[in-house]
Amino acid sequence: MSTEDARPWHPVVRARAALDALERLVVGMGTAVLAVAASLWLLGTAALCVAGVGILLVPTALRLVRTVADRERTRLEVLRPPPVPRKLRAALAQPSFRRELGWLVCHGTLGLLLSLTALTLAVDVMHDASFPAWWWFVSPGDATPAQGFFTATDWGDAVLVCLFGLATLVVSVLVMPLLARCQAWPGLRLLAPDRGTDLALRVAELTATRAAALDAHAVELRRIERSLHDGTQNRLVAVNVLLGAAKRALARDPAAAEEILGRAQDAGEQALAELRGVVRSILPPVLTERSLPDALSALAADCPVTCRIDADLPGRSAVSVEVTAYFVVAEALTNVAKHSGAKAATVRLRHDRDRVRVEITDDGRGGADEETGSGLTGIRRRVEAHDGTFALASPAGGPTTLVVSLPCGS
Repeated sequence: MSTEDARPWHPVVRARAALDALERLVVGMGTAVLAVAASLWLLGTAALCVAGVGILLVPTALRLVRTVADRERTRLEVLRPPPVPRKLRAALAQPSFRRELGWLVCHGTLGLLLSLTALTLAVDVMHDASFPAWWWFVSPGDATPAQGFFTATDWGDAVLVCLFGLATLVVSVLVMPLLARCQAWPGLRLLAPDRGTDLALRVAELTATRAAALDAHAVELRRIERSLHDGTQNRLVAVNVLLGAAKRALARDPAAAEEILGRAQDAGEQALAELRGVVRSILPPVLTERSLPDALSALAADCPVTCRIDADLPGRSAVSVEVTAYFVVAEALTNVAKHSGAKAATVRLRHDRDRVRVEITDDGRGGADEETGSGLTGIRRRVEAHDGTFALASPAGGPTTLVVSLPCGS
């Protein structure tokens, strides 16, 4: 990553931030549509309750509200509250449920409006920027800018519309992150669990992640011990045996002793190579010498599947975060090469608020499952031990997307 790419106001950085914001707005539009549907269901249930026949629909409506809100919590990485009660009075007594009702109205209106605004800007940019390429093919009445405030009659007008499109592009790049933050703000404020719930969930989560960290540490120690015992130690034993044989053959058959010494040297070099491999598996030197994107570029170069690294990080994170991200990508690419049948893979790194987001996507056959023993459980444990989040989407037929979010403390 160059020095220019690390500047927050560099055009490439701003463009990537705008694209990321547009992606969040589009995903947020999905939850906004669900919020509208849940609101209509609530209104219908309330109307039926007034008529005396909607009481049986109340538990379903309550669960629907919580389900839609939990989808937004997952998107915003907010902790979930306890389950909603089945009875209306008990549910309304929950502060978290009352806030969910407020979020439902806010996100179903303002959130949907912000998403539609972002999509409109994107469509307007594509329409106006490409206007000179197609305006003469349409009827004279249709040759207008996206806003439709005048009709283009010659090439001068077409170029003017194109300039409008470029101006809209600049505005979009500047306002997209703001729109995404405005859309996420109600969810971050209204869907956060109560303080007591937050504390209890955090205690339970930290207890679980501490146990996972101890398990991951024990597994790592066993892996290192097995690598040293089965590989390096056996090589060194072979070197010792060969040196003893060469010592005994030196007096009676110098030629044979020379051959044995050559074999001992080869075994020693193999032991040294394996020892270096074990050391690199503990902490890759390239992470210390250079950066995480550089280390991942080296992984991608060695991967049998064509792999592209798309990294946009403003600076260095803690060593533990970079090591975890490195081994997540290493294990994921190993799975892609062995099991997916993919032709291409993409690794994306982004800095999202105070977290590092790692996304690995491949175009393979899909169907990845933690139960298949393909290393996904190890990835989850390593990530959760670092207080991170792990999400896997791998429908049959592909593609497979693995998303990991790690706190970077910045």
